[in-house]
Amino acid sequence: MSTSDTQHDDATPDLAGRFDQALEQVSQASRFAKALHTGKVLQLAGRLLCQPEGAEQLYQRATAIEHSGLFSGTDWANPEILQADITVQTLRLGAPDDITLEALSELRLLAVAQGELPHDALSAEQAHHYLAQVLALNLDLLFETGGEAIRVRQGRMAVAVRGVLQLLVSRIGYDNIIDRLIEEIWRILAQRPVRVDHLKAMITQIAACLYNPAITVSNSRGADRLVSALFGPTQASVEDPGLEVYAERLAGMDSQALQQEANGFARAMHDTGLVSAYQPVFLRFAVSQSTDLVSAALGLSATGRDALLCYQDLVYALIDASVFPETAQAAYGLALMLERGVLFAPPVAPALWRQLGQTLSANADAAIVQALSDIRPAKVQLIAGVLGVLGLPLGVGQGNNPTCQSARAISMWAYNDPDYLLQMIVWATRDDDLVMHFEGQRLSSKELALTTPAIAPLDVDAVSAVLVPHLDRIYHAMGALCADRGDDPHRWINPEFHGWWVGRGFKLAVDLPTGKLSHYDDFVRYFYACYHPLHNGNQPLIYPQPVGLAVTDSAARFVGWHAITIQRVTLDQDEVMRVYFYNPNNDSGQDLGNGVKVSTEGRGERFGESSLPVAEFVSRLYIFHYDPLEHIDPAGVPAEDVAEVEALARGSWALER
Repeated sequence: MSTSDTQHDDATPDLAGRFDQALEQVSQASRFAKALHTGKVLQLAGRLLCQPEGAEQLYQRATAIEHSGLFSGTDWANPEILQADITVQTLRLGAPDDITLEALSELRLLAVAQGELPHDALSAEQAHHYLAQVLALNLDLLFETGGEAIRVRQGRMAVAVRGVLQLLVSRIGYDNIIDRLIEEIWRILAQRPVRVDHLKAMITQIAACLYNPAITVSNSRGADRLVSALFGPTQASVEDPGLEVYAERLAGMDSQALQQEANGFARAMHDTGLVSAYQPVFLRFAVSQSTDLVSAALGLSATGRDALLCYQDLVYALIDASVFPETAQAAYGLALMLERGVLFAPPVAPALWRQLGQTLSANADAAIVQALSDIRPAKVQLIAGVLGVLGLPLGVGQGNNPTCQSARAISMWAYNDPDYLLQMIVWATRDDDLVMHFEGQRLSSKELALTTPAIAPLDVDAVSAVLVPHLDRIYHAMGALCADRGDDPHRWINPEFHGWWVGRGFKLAVDLPTGKLSHYDDFVRYFYACYHPLHNGNQPLIYPQPVGLAVTDSAARFVGWHAITIQRVTLDQDEVMRVYFYNPNNDSGQDLGNGVKVSTEGRGERFGESSLPVAEFVSRLYIFHYDPLEHIDPAGVPAEDVAEVEALARGSWALER
């Protein structure tokens, strides 16, 4: 749905009324004429589902929908024979009308399960069981972790699907899906995303389930670890006494008890990647006690402790300005930033001092509140976000926003050029402007905004909330400047947009005018010769490099192009050479079809990395950069390696190319 459509719907309070009128036409039509009217009903239902309360409004009409005959002649006509596993394909790959029918059917079954709609062929218990299966099978859509392929295919219906699933889970409860839920949360946490609000909300629901005697949780150990990490990570907080009571307890503790509390917080935080609301209370207390307690509570190694001691005033000021119960994750970002040694780069400390003293523009303030709410002042949330991004540069996620280029750039700068990122944040939040240059031509995001408005991203960290609109405008302007050059514009955009370390050599796997593979064996040979340690003189990758993937779905069908970053290429514990890369999706564990499944843990991945064996990775690659001045030997790459990659590519995205 376009921005204008959304605004139109929001400004049309009678959308539900128009749906009722269209549904009445279906009800009044003869059995043979119903099909003539269903299209309008589905169109209006699809638009209504994309509204904040749309799923609830349609649920209230479930009985009328069922009795209207809307499902007659469709696959949903007989709910007693529906199979939950088929919803997996429908909700991801279905046409908008099919997704809408599936959503309406599930709302109808919810009414049956709740006893509000008696059904001759289906009991309330059967409907409840079916919907529990649907939720368990579609957890990735509930969590918005389905990946780029699903997001592109769903389009505007992604919002509709998630709204229906959220309504289902609010009525059905988590008791039937709790074990799958726990597994999914641990899988996402292993990738250490910067934003974990939705995961914390899920864990809160799990906590309610654990204390409900009517609910059986078989994987209670995994659940207990998650719940305790948030609500009782230490001895003095184990029964979740409340923040005020906990603060009173701290005041009466001796040094040994305080040390135990600090160790408990550090253990839980580094084990899960989650920070309890009690930890900021402890940290703010520890600042007034001793550096040792602060270091212990952050779980610092020798490197992190050295950074803390060298920059103690700055670290304490950052804690004071940004680490609150509502922004507890800032503590984890701070700990990992210290561990990375980022403060030892000369420009970073003064840049952070400047950030602490900066006043935000009204636009920046509004962008942060829009993305993150007003639980704390925007400046507090921005500093917390800066700590998160600098501590977890590979945890930056684009959510449901089509901004993979900008998310990748923010991640790359946080990883490789943090002082430049801090400078950009100041420009964007103080001046409402970013200025970059493309081959000497000045590009101002403020000036570009007059002709190229950018949509403010939602469901992102504070840094992305303020930077992405500016970066998107500049990126698109760069694309316009080289659109007529007869080659993929990323050849010129990526080095100018991301930084000087991006290789000026460029390889493209397809011929742009025809879309067909072009000199593919040469493409594969060059990648191996540039990046594979056994073919490039064992030269490790020094700077992360932007590349482009041809994204495929689980059936190996081409979906679209996607921007990622190669971090390194090395052997895993089984002596398999793998490419480790950053993917700006919130969840990077994707099934790309014909046996190519992205790994996010257990294969030597660092937090936030994804990985694939080299051949599988290259089989989904369509552009990469390299240094043309390096001595490389493409001819030395074995023909069997090239053939392996080509077979995987031709069996997926290149099938018709």
